[in-house]
Amino acid sequence: MFSFENVKLTDVWQATLETMYMVGLSSIFVLVLGLLIGLLMYLTEPNRPLQNRFINFVVSAIVNIFRSIPFIILILLLIPFTKVIMQTMLGPKGAIPALVVSAAPFYARLVWIGLNEIPKGVIEASESMGASTTQIITKVLIPEALPSLISGLTVTAIAIIGYTAVAGAIGARGLGDYAYLIGYTRTKLDIVLVATIAILILVFIIQFIGDVATKLVDKR
Repeated sequence: MFSFENVKLTDVWQATLETMYMVGLSSIFVLVLGLLIGLLMYLTEPNRPLQNRFINFVVSAIVNIFRSIPFIILILLLIPFTKVIMQTMLGPKGAIPALVVSAAPFYARLVWIGLNEIPKGVIEASESMGASTTQIITKVLIPEALPSLISGLTVTAIAIIGYTAVAGAIGARGLGDYAYLIGYTRTKLDIVLVATIAILILVFIIQFIGDVATKLVDKR
């Protein structure tokens, strides 16, 4: 029989709360930044309300660059920045900047994809009725793309859980720290197993909530 003698429920719960804190807070920032960046990429494309090739090129390049940098390297690159704005690079707080910088471009690209799925006729109709750019964004683009935006945020939040596991292994605490530093490095495989199960449960919960929310707003 597999023994769980090294597992303490209080430690598992504390690590889970730390992971939830990192995922929840960073997801809020990612939602705002990713939505703004995705909208900017979409609106500055040719034949769009704010078309500007230079801005579109720069924003798209930044998104592609940060999406391509492995998360663990990004954490190291952002250490000076993290120390300045968070006053620490350790613990859940210290992981937030890297999580946001890593996940926001990822979500921005999903936002852009979702916006491009909107039929051109819907946007052209609103423009022909004299709608301003702000009205097009708030009354056409976001409502029409809302199912895709929620689905994309769900995927991003699940990716962030994976990032927190990596961040935990280098001092951010949470389930990653619990599994690696307390479990794996001390050959306590029961701790690794329990941390893995806890992460899977979080993923299933987020996916379930995202699926339900997507179905509720999808009027197609």
